[in-house]
Amino acid sequence: MKKTETNNRHYVDNKEFLKAITAHREAVLAAEAAGEEKPRVSNYIGECFVKIANHLAYKANFVNYTFRDEMILDGIENCITYIHNFNPEKSKNPFAYFTTVTYYAFIRRIQKEKKHLKLKQKVIMNMDFEGIFAQEHDTDANTTEYLDFLKKQIDESAHIDEKYANESQPKKRPKYLDDKQALELAQEKIDALKPLDNN
Repeated sequence: MKKTETNNRHYVDNKEFLKAITAHREAVLAAEAAGEEKPRVSNYIGECFVKIANHLAYKANFVNYTFRDEMILDGIENCITYIHNFNPEKSKNPFAYFTTVTYYAFIRRIQKEKKHLKLKQKVIMNMDFEGIFAQEHDTDANTTEYLDFLKKQIDESAHIDEKYANESQPKKRPKYLDDKQALELAQEKIDALKPLDNN
């Protein structure tokens, strides 16, 4: 089965993207020299930013967040904000540069949302649930059962947060054996199995 030309293309053509970024940079520099207002980002560059943010949001480490739309918008905003930092003379890969900008925008959004979540949990813990849920026609059993459920959920989430906060996971590369080590290890395993074969 022959591959079509469209299958070989990426969702952002890096060469075209570089040309558009370079043209925009030259227009900005010319406007600054003339004392004029900076030109707007072209539609093509904006489309590339949107594609980069949308595709990055489908990566496994970002796809399950409920605030994914906010992450995408933050990524696009940061790309437009820091477009002047990309220098075509130093790098010919704007796709990688703006993907990195978007990635860190996503990380910052996740950190903000986690702070908000912790704040919400503290507010819930400090609320007077018994006064809120206590009504004349309610029985104490129903109110107490629901309060216990809420407190249990909050306590469990706090314990999970503490557990993961204290764990530091070092980034290790897998150990690859060279030929000599692999042969020695194989010989040890063969020798260990020999007594079993004799029986």
